[in-house]
Amino acid sequence: MNGGQKTNNSITWDNRNLLRLLWPLVIEQLLGVTIGAVDTIMVSSAGEAAVSGVNIIDNINNLFIIAFVALCTGGTVVVSQYIGRGDTDNARGASRQLYYIVILAAAAVMVPAMAFSREIIRLLYGAVENDVMASASIYFFITALSYPFLGIYTACAALFRSAGNSKVPMRIAFMVNCTNIIGNSILIYGLHMGAKGAAIATLTSRIIAAVVLTVMLIRSRSPVALAGLRHFSLSHSMVRRILNVGLPSGIETSMFQVGRLLTQRIFTVFGTAAIAGNAIASVINSFSWMPGMAFCMALLTVVGQCMGAGDIEAAKKNTIRILKLSWLSIFVLIGLIVVFMEPLIGLFRLSPESHEWTTSFLRVHCISMVIGWTFSFALPNALRAAGDARYVMACSIISMFTVRVSSAYLITFALGVGPLGVWIAMGLDFCVRGTCYFLRWKSGKWQKKTVI
Repeated sequence: MNGGQKTNNSITWDNRNLLRLLWPLVIEQLLGVTIGAVDTIMVSSAGEAAVSGVNIIDNINNLFIIAFVALCTGGTVVVSQYIGRGDTDNARGASRQLYYIVILAAAAVMVPAMAFSREIIRLLYGAVENDVMASASIYFFITALSYPFLGIYTACAALFRSAGNSKVPMRIAFMVNCTNIIGNSILIYGLHMGAKGAAIATLTSRIIAAVVLTVMLIRSRSPVALAGLRHFSLSHSMVRRILNVGLPSGIETSMFQVGRLLTQRIFTVFGTAAIAGNAIASVINSFSWMPGMAFCMALLTVVGQCMGAGDIEAAKKNTIRILKLSWLSIFVLIGLIVVFMEPLIGLFRLSPESHEWTTSFLRVHCISMVIGWTFSFALPNALRAAGDARYVMACSIISMFTVRVSSAYLITFALGVGPLGVWIAMGLDFCVRGTCYFLRWKSGKWQKKTVI
C-alpha cells in the first residue's frame, strides 16, 4: 500500500505521507483544468460562436462527467475502507465492480446524447444562434463518443488514489494534456476544424488514457489490481456497497449540474457576449479551486482509510489539516487572479463587451470563493468518506434549487441586475451549503455511519 502507515488498527498519515499523496493530486488537477483552458484558448481563434458552442456543451458534458466521478467516489470510499482494514481480496473485488459499473453507466448516457444532441441543446438552452448551434452540436456528438473511455479513465485513476498512489494519475493527466494540445494544434490551427477539431483531440486523448490505465491495473500487484477483469460478473452485495455512497453522490452532482445548467441558460438571453464572458470567467476561475479539488480527493482516501481502520480521531485530525491547506491554497490563488486579472482575460480574444462581463463575473467570484468554497465542497468529501453521503446529497440539492437557481432568476430579472446575478447567487449557495456541512460535522452524526 502506498498510502499512510498502518499501525495497530490505526492509519498514520504523517506530514510526509500526506505530502506524498497531495502534491501529485494538485499537479493532476492543474493539468486537468489546463485541458479546458487550452481548448477554449485554441477554439477562440475560430471566433466567439465557436468558443460559446464549446462552452455550453462543456456545461452539459459536466453533467455526465461529474456523475461518473460521483460513482467513482462510491468505489473510492469502499476500496479505501477495505484497504484501511487490511482486506486486500475485497479491495480488489470492489475495484473490479467499480470498473464494470462505470462502463455500464457511461454507455447508458452515451447513446441518447449522440442520438438527440440538438434536441438536448434546445431543451436546456432554448433559442441558440445558428452559428453557435453548429459548433455546439458537432462538439457534443463527438465528445459523447468519449464517455465510456472517460468513465474508465476516471475509475482507474480513482482506484490508484484509493491505494494512496496519486503519482500514476498525475502522469497520465500529463500524457492526456500533451495529446490534447498536439491534437488541437493540428486540427484547429492546421486543418481549421474549429470546435470539431477540439472534440476529436479530446476523444483521442481519453481513449489513450483509458487503455493505458486499464493495462497498468491488470498487471498491477497492488490492493486495487484488476486481475480477472475479463470474467465479467456483478456482485450484488459489493455493487450495493458502492452505490450506497456512489448513487447519492451521483444524484447530488447530477442535480447540481442540472441546477447549474438552469442558471447558465440565463446567459443565452443576454446574447453571445454574455455567453463568451461567462465562458472565459469560468475557465479562469477554475484555476482558483484546482488545488481545492486535490484536497477533496485526498479526503476520500485519507478519511476512508481511517474509518476503515476504526480510527475516528485520526479521521477528524486529518480532515482539519486538509481543510486548512485547502483554504490557504484558495486564498493565495484568488490573490493572484485579482492581481493579474486583466492580463489573464487578455489571453482570450474577446470583444470589449465580453471583456467587461468577464471582469465583473470574476470580481464576484473571488469574494465568494474565499468565504465559502472549502466548507461547501471539500468538507462534504470527509462526510462521504465516512458513509454520510445521503445527508450531503439532500443538503446539496435543497441548497442548489432553493438558493442558487431561485435567487439567480430573482436577482437577474426581478431586481434587474442582469447576468451578474448568476454569479452572486452562486456565492450565496456556497455560504448556505457550507454552513450546513459544518454543522453536520460538528454534530458528530457522521461517525455512526457504516460502509463495509
